Amino acid sequence: MSNTNTTASDSSFESPPTATSLFENREFVLVSNREPYTHERDDGSITVVRPAGGLTSALDPMMASTGGTWVAWGSGGADDEASDENGCVRVPPESPSYELKRVSLTEEQVRNYYYGYSNKVLWPLCHSDTAKVTSDARFWRQYRETNRQFAAAVRERTDPSNAVIWFQDYHFALAPRYIRDQSPGAFCMQFWHIPWPSWDVFQSCPQYEELLDGLLANDLLGFHLDQYCQNFLDCVSHALDADVDRNRGRIDYDGRTVRVAAFPLGIDTAERRTLAEGKEAGEQWESLRKTYRIPDEGQLALGVDRLDYTKGIEQRLAALEHLWEWYPDCRERLTYVQKATESRSRIDEYQHLQANVGARVERINDRFGTETWQPVISINDHLPQSALAALYREADICLVSSLRDGMNLVAKEFVASQVADPGVLVLSELVGAHEELGESALTVHPNDTEAFAATVDQARMMEPEERSNRMRRLREQVETNDIEQWKRNVLREASDILHGC
Repeated sequence: MSNTNTTASDSSFESPPTATSLFENREFVLVSNREPYTHERDDGSITVVRPAGGLTSALDPMMASTGGTWVAWGSGGADDEASDENGCVRVPPESPSYELKRVSLTEEQVRNYYYGYSNKVLWPLCHSDTAKVTSDARFWRQYRETNRQFAAAVRERTDPSNAVIWFQDYHFALAPRYIRDQSPGAFCMQFWHIPWPSWDVFQSCPQYEELLDGLLANDLLGFHLDQYCQNFLDCVSHALDADVDRNRGRIDYDGRTVRVAAFPLGIDTAERRTLAEGKEAGEQWESLRKTYRIPDEGQLALGVDRLDYTKGIEQRLAALEHLWEWYPDCRERLTYVQKATESRSRIDEYQHLQANVGARVERINDRFGTETWQPVISINDHLPQSALAALYREADICLVSSLRDGMNLVAKEFVASQVADPGVLVLSELVGAHEELGESALTVHPNDTEAFAATVDQARMMEPEERSNRMRRLREQVETNDIEQWKRNVLREASDILHGC
């Protein structure tokens, strides 16, 4: 990897900045596909649901302290009833401090903008799986129109020329251009939460010029890793008439300068540690053991994933099957728990994955299971955060084997939750988190089944002192580069650009 200056960091800046302090009189506007609060109907009454975990819960406190507007897809069943005539509601419910502007999407938009272009084109493309890219003119048409709709929603609530607008993720590659064309003085920035592919992969998308042009309407464009920054710079250099400065992470295009920088995403480590140490986690662990018949003895390996083909779940199960076949002393001594969350089940590829994973688990259990022991325990039910913290805390080994991942926060959540006997992180070299954690984790390539199995056995047999030393280094890394550091770095970089620094 080239040693460039595209990674933005300011470890000397200790006090967490706010958008208010950094951007002076400009209003702060956040745009994301998912909303931080939904309103749902439950037994005739309307309840507020706050999604657990994820980026929305991490950014909500920032918005609560800053004020401003959050624009998102109003996906809750009772969102319309709870919002005013402009589709707005003040949140958080317990102490309203900012405005949530909900954008209503038709079923056609959900099908073509969200499930279609976002998740059948951009998602596989950015994960370098071009075979899964599905071309359909309706996808692109609705993606364009929905991006225009979000841009219009921003303009409804604020004057973009006097605002800082922060777009989140791949759902809005075109919206910055729609803002910029009508409000040249707007300050736009965007964080791309998934990988950015190499030029030879990205070129396979027929709309590559329009996508790049849309993203270059931002003033600041952030990725997780410097590698993704370099890939983006390569794509711009090949596709557009632009002056690309790779060393400084700057692009001169259309009369403007765009800054491209890496901001590795972290987690709320204090929250994770508190959850893992809490009394409720202990109670949840006892409940989990009884409900899913998790053995009292032996070692526990854990996987926590969305059921997505990028997560390498099938490859992980193949490695475990090889382990139990060729390392028979692992049988009845190592149990694997797979906590899986159903994802995008309206897409055929995800339906096939769910069926394949289920069939493989059944085969492994039939092959190696006994009357008193089941090698793979699948948990598909929704679990509260305290129960997930209990699984992280009690696991002896955490398996993160993604085929491609922008960052992967499961690896970091496991580390932050290891408050008892230290476990071992087994980490795919193909995930973004490997750049930070790979030195102290055990590295695997998800497609090397035999080596993967041997590495799991190595983790199982690791001496307590080595486990402790590795986990101590991992914890230091995760705690230093937490979600607050991420927000601090992004906001400080944006402020420097805005003020000409």
